[in-house]
Amino acid sequence: MTDWTEAELSALRRAYASGTTRVSYDGKSVDYGSAEDLLTRIRTIERAIAGTARPLPVAGLAGFSRGDR
Repeated sequence: MTDWTEAELSALRRAYASGTTRVSYDGKSVDYGSAEDLLTRIRTIERAIAGTARPLPVAGLAGFSRGDR
């Protein structure tokens, strides 16, 4: 998995808010085909960051035995 940064996410959000599809951050520039492509990238990074920021809940299954079976 690629490690995304908050700087990249902020740059993507600024570009989307301003209506442009060209994003520049950390000396890199990327041209997205459409605003929808840009929004998809934003959502992907947000999910990845959210997934690493908080652990998933652990579900357990309790088992019981009467001892006679």
